[in-house]
Amino acid sequence: MTESIAAQPQPARWVLWTGRVLSAIPFLMMLLSAAMKITRNAAVVATWNSQFGFPFGALEAIGIIEAVCAILYVIPRTAVLGAILVTGYLGGAVATHTRMSDPALIAPFILGVMAWAGLYLREPRLHSLLPLRKG
Repeated sequence: MTESIAAQPQPARWVLWTGRVLSAIPFLMMLLSAAMKITRNAAVVATWNSQFGFPFGALEAIGIIEAVCAILYVIPRTAVLGAILVTGYLGGAVATHTRMSDPALIAPFILGVMAWAGLYLREPRLHSLLPLRKG
């Protein structure tokens, strides 16, 4: 059985670049956060257990998971899977901040919205799955 794949119209250059910039921000923020966890940055270690109540042994594992999610998100072939994983990871971050009544819960929420907006703008195949209509 052969399936024909219709050619997807390419987005305008400015749309593509806007999507790339919107995608780069969550990627870089998550990579920085992962690096701080993996290297056991003093500020992260100080709040990891005392503020959030997580065991110290989980710090590197969470950092590695965060880095893998972010890397999968920026690779074009795995970007949709990466966006789903990033959403799950950031959802956990929102839940953690909410549990602690931490007002910083808005940051992972905004990063998640930026990740999906960026992917939507740079990946035309998503337009058929989530058709946003004008007017």
